[in-house]
Amino acid sequence: MKLNYLDFDYSEDADGVGTFDAMASVSSAQIPALHAEISAVLVWAHQHWPDVRGPSEDGGEWQYDLQGAQEVSTPLVLTFDESAGQLHAAAGSPAPPRTTITLTVSGNAAFCDALREAFAVE
Repeated sequence: MKLNYLDFDYSEDADGVGTFDAMASVSSAQIPALHAEISAVLVWAHQHWPDVRGPSEDGGEWQYDLQGAQEVSTPLVLTFDESAGQLHAAAGSPAPPRTTITLTVSGNAAFCDALREAFAVE
């Protein structure tokens, strides 16, 4: 499966545990597609690596962390009154909310190799 929203960065620790980090920030219209990608990755991991999810120090072969936030951005309209030497700020019209989701997936070398192959992650 080609991922359009999840763009993973990879790192590896001294113990050989690899970590894939992705963050996506989308408009409300894109949320279903982002959720579908996240679900595809996690369904794949659970199906191909069942019963071995957990921290490597506890014998686990893979694990994940999923976080999300919804934010509304309100621009500031800034004006400068040169005669008074003052800056004035007023809230503008709020933009539509954006949803930001981060997904971190980590695992041993075999898990990381399989994830790369399954989702064409570099």
